[in-house]
Amino acid sequence: MMHPSEEIFCAHSNVLRGKTVVLGISGSIAAVECFALARDLIRHGAEVVPVMTPSAAEMVAPMAMEFACGRPPICSLGGQAEHVSLINEGEGGADLLLIYPASANTVSKVALGIDDTSVTSMATVALGAGTPVIMAPAMHNSMYRNPAVQRNLEALRAMGVSLVGPVIEDLRAKAAGRDEVLAAALRALGGKDLEGRRVLVIGGRGEEPVDDMRVLSNRSSGLMALELASAAHRRGADVEMWMGAHDVRVPSYIPMRRFGPFSELLGMLDEAEHDMVLVPAALPDFSPERRGGKIDSAEGGFELRLHALPKALPLLVREGRTVVGFKAESGVDEDALAARARGRLEEHGLDLVVANDVSVAGEGMARVLLVAAGDVSVVEGSKGRIADAILDRAAGRG
Repeated sequence: MMHPSEEIFCAHSNVLRGKTVVLGISGSIAAVECFALARDLIRHGAEVVPVMTPSAAEMVAPMAMEFACGRPPICSLGGQAEHVSLINEGEGGADLLLIYPASANTVSKVALGIDDTSVTSMATVALGAGTPVIMAPAMHNSMYRNPAVQRNLEALRAMGVSLVGPVIEDLRAKAAGRDEVLAAALRALGGKDLEGRRVLVIGGRGEEPVDDMRVLSNRSSGLMALELASAAHRRGADVEMWMGAHDVRVPSYIPMRRFGPFSELLGMLDEAEHDMVLVPAALPDFSPERRGGKIDSAEGGFELRLHALPKALPLLVREGRTVVGFKAESGVDEDALAARARGRLEEHGLDLVVANDVSVAGEGMARVLLVAAGDVSVVEGSKGRIADAILDRAAGRG
């Protein structure tokens, strides 16, 4: 009979397939999030081994973590010397030790090499074996500000431990959100093919003001931009997003700048110092003549005069930079779509154009054409899969 954890294996991606993550859980109330985090890791293909301190086992039932991961948690070390058999320098050792949450007690013990719980023993071996370690601190803010705790956090950084969070809210130094912790794990274990590359993703939709209240806009959600930025981050890039109006939530670990009307974006373009720029944004082609105040509906209607706006893509093209444009059309077959995309590629001197029908705006699944100088290829599936395919081509690997 299939265990419930097997039913979700690789449901989101296979990025972590073949990877073993030891999930260390210490005594913070944020431990209640570990059930969902373990499931998130499994959905990306990881085998998750839960390890719990005695305090954590009082906050989260070990049976619950067994259900989440498909294997019983290690709450104390036994004759199998689990800390050595699980985390070692040889073949078969764990690929990552992820301590979430990391209480002040656990932070300090790991920094000082004290290994009196299963979690801290795992950390001692991992740091000696060169296994990547990620820790997400979580504690009361006054504990976090304690000079000794701060010294220990700096010591961990010096040892090569990646610290995620915390998030300071009033009296608490809360554990980073699950999405940020998951992203850190994916980045640690994913491909590093974009490491050292600076990637800018310009996404969302433009909003051109009609008056002080109304705008002209479109249906773009910003989902494709988010998928591209997330994939580039996972693959090791230094990522930044510039976003117009959008419906998706941009995670805190990806720096973002906002723009409103096209004129604001235009004023930002000279600041782009990136190696790769991808522009899935649905930018306006026209802007109305703006009227001050709010047009009174009692007028019974009004005329709207539009003037053409310049194209942003040619302003981004420079030697040594890869620029990817996007082309959305409606009611044309794929041959015509490819021809129009190639026209834009050649007109603006782009490296790649991604072309699709406007019907996929805001949808999770899509079919797109990747149009380069020498060929046209078709990619179909989730926007996450499409994002990876676009990055493969942009990086010269597709």
